[in-house]
Amino acid sequence: MGSLLRMNRLLSSIVDSCNCIIDPQLPADDLLMKYQYISDFFIALAYFSIPVELIYFVKKSAVFPYRWVLVQFGAFIVLCGATHLINLWTFNMHTRNVAVVMTTAKVLTALVSCITALMLVHIIPDLLSVKTRELFLKKKAAQLDREMGIIRTQEETGRHVRMLTHEIRSTLDRHTILKTTLVELGRTLALEECALWMPTRTGLELQLSYTLRHQNPVGLTVPIQLPVINQVFGTNRVVKISPNSPVARLRPTGKYMPGEVVAVRVPLLHLSNFQINDWPELSTKRYALMVLMLPSDSARQWHVHELELVEVVADQVAVALSHAAILEESMRARDLLMEQNVALDLARREAEMAVRARNDFLAVMNHEMRTPMHAIIALSSLLQETDLTPEQRLMVETILKSSNLLATLINDVLDLSRLEDGSLQLDIDTFNLHDLFREVLSLIKPIASVKKLFVTLSLSSDLPEYVIGDEKRLMQILLNVVGNAVKFSKEGSVSISAFVAKSDSLRDPRAPEFFAVPSENHFYLRVQIKDTGIGINPQDIPNLFSKFTQSQALATTNSGGTGLGLAICKRFVNLMEGHIWIESEGLGKGSTAIFIIKLGIPGRANESKLRFVSKLSENHMQMSFQGLKVLVMDDNGVSRMVTKGLLTHLGCDVTTVGSRDECLRVVTQEHKVVFMDVSMPGIDCYEVAVVIHERFGKHQGRPLIVALTGNTDRVIKENCMRVGMDGVILKPVSVDKMRSVLSELLEHGVVLES
Repeated sequence: MGSLLRMNRLLSSIVDSCNCIIDPQLPADDLLMKYQYISDFFIALAYFSIPVELIYFVKKSAVFPYRWVLVQFGAFIVLCGATHLINLWTFNMHTRNVAVVMTTAKVLTALVSCITALMLVHIIPDLLSVKTRELFLKKKAAQLDREMGIIRTQEETGRHVRMLTHEIRSTLDRHTILKTTLVELGRTLALEECALWMPTRTGLELQLSYTLRHQNPVGLTVPIQLPVINQVFGTNRVVKISPNSPVARLRPTGKYMPGEVVAVRVPLLHLSNFQINDWPELSTKRYALMVLMLPSDSARQWHVHELELVEVVADQVAVALSHAAILEESMRARDLLMEQNVALDLARREAEMAVRARNDFLAVMNHEMRTPMHAIIALSSLLQETDLTPEQRLMVETILKSSNLLATLINDVLDLSRLEDGSLQLDIDTFNLHDLFREVLSLIKPIASVKKLFVTLSLSSDLPEYVIGDEKRLMQILLNVVGNAVKFSKEGSVSISAFVAKSDSLRDPRAPEFFAVPSENHFYLRVQIKDTGIGINPQDIPNLFSKFTQSQALATTNSGGTGLGLAICKRFVNLMEGHIWIESEGLGKGSTAIFIIKLGIPGRANESKLRFVSKLSENHMQMSFQGLKVLVMDDNGVSRMVTKGLLTHLGCDVTTVGSRDECLRVVTQEHKVVFMDVSMPGIDCYEVAVVIHERFGKHQGRPLIVALTGNTDRVIKENCMRVGMDGVILKPVSVDKMRSVLSELLEHGVVLES
């Protein structure tokens, strides 16, 4: 189509230059005219087809945005086609109108041609820039293709790395890790040989430890100071080395062209001291050497992605080896811990056996010591109700008070398990504080008078008379502390002072954990016992409250030390939310024991309770038990006789038995109360209680069953209640206590408190 356009322009210029009209009368070659006629027709047809193609191009392509230029070019083509079409009428005779039309078409064609040519001057640079952009895009496409190839290579390398990492980390055995590494690298990279040189114990040589093909025996050594080894150890990248280097001579000699050889270092983790909560020490001077060889007699070379794969695998092997080293150390630590646990378990079992043996011993001693105490207190209480002189009555009362205190001491000393596991609870009640101090003074004075010691008691005027607390524990604390003061004083005096502790005297720098909080319902009692005794070394004071310890000065006096007294006192003071300490300026300068305890202030509710208790006690005193049939079962003859004496004194008709079978044979509906010792060896007293329940049922005629025991264990009381007993009484028992127990049984059908 371009050649037709150029031919058309050439013909047009010739026609314009001659500026003549063909005379139809002139002779012409008909054949030549016929060819020209046919040519003009096809030229016009071609010109008219070009706009159609341009319109289709504009609709289908957005590459060329200058549509107005295309419109001009289309108009030029149409006019050229019209010129050739009109020219068909000029081969014959034609009129002037045809000439005018022909001239107009040519003028318009020339005008549009000039405008189109001028516009092409501006369009051609754009067309050239489009071409430039096309070349640029082609270059970019080629670069992207190369980058995509690199990415695909990296993905392939990453896939191999993941596969190798999975194989390497599938185990934590060091030998399996290294052997798997060589096998997988050889398979992935198609290696002829792959070897691993490990440092020896001395660190001066590298030893051939693992090979892929086993062509050389394991155990070869090379000096670690070789230049090629220093070169590899000096960088974390893969290094190409000579096939003839000592570490690369792993193949048998022969006539072949050796392949390329590379080497890379593998860091080794050195555990010098593996500790919990601390990282292992990593030594950067210890490396293994991995050597990789391509097949011989091949033109293959190492590619970048293959070298990167080797570097990554070397790092992964280092990580896996570090994990394996930590695991090995953990296994050793676990084995050591298991051995220690076995030893601890053995020691625990031995300690438990010792505790059980101690508890069994204490339980036996508890029962055996309470039996004579039961006789002493019961007979003393019976003696107290006889006609006595004032001096005899004072002696009997002193015996009773001392016996009751001794019974309390037995409760505490023999039941160490309760003191140690914190299950000991205070017996909180309202009592006369002033009378308690006077009673302590009356108990201590006879002992002090023997040593010619002067004992004084000072109670502040603001000290409440009635308080709420544990009377027996407080008396035990006072008797222990005051008794020590009298014991370790040869001459002089012992002073006891008690007052309400003020806020400024509650703080003690020796016990920062003690924090007193006064309130309206309670106060803090401060007691000071000062003596003129032998004194204490200040460095020995902290040990005085430990069990079975004494100061050097006390040991030299052959006084027996403080034993458990102060240790138990400290426990009691702590239970009363208080603090105890001792002050002394040294040997021969006496000492001062100070303790602070928390006591309650009784209110109206407590006063009414006291009146109720007093009235109840008076009712108990007035209640008569004359003719009450009672059965006593006890295997100990003395204890059986003492209990019978108490009940007989109260007017009861008492029957005593010493065995289970005798008890079940004798008991009848006429017996209102059955007292049985539940600590009899070889006799299941719980079974006796169950049989009595089954025999008499739940009707009114069943006798009330009360357990007598010298054991303070809670399990005993729980078992008694479980089999249906109506109460538990702890030995020793006095006349007043027995009277109270019988009154509660007859009035309530149960003993409320043991």
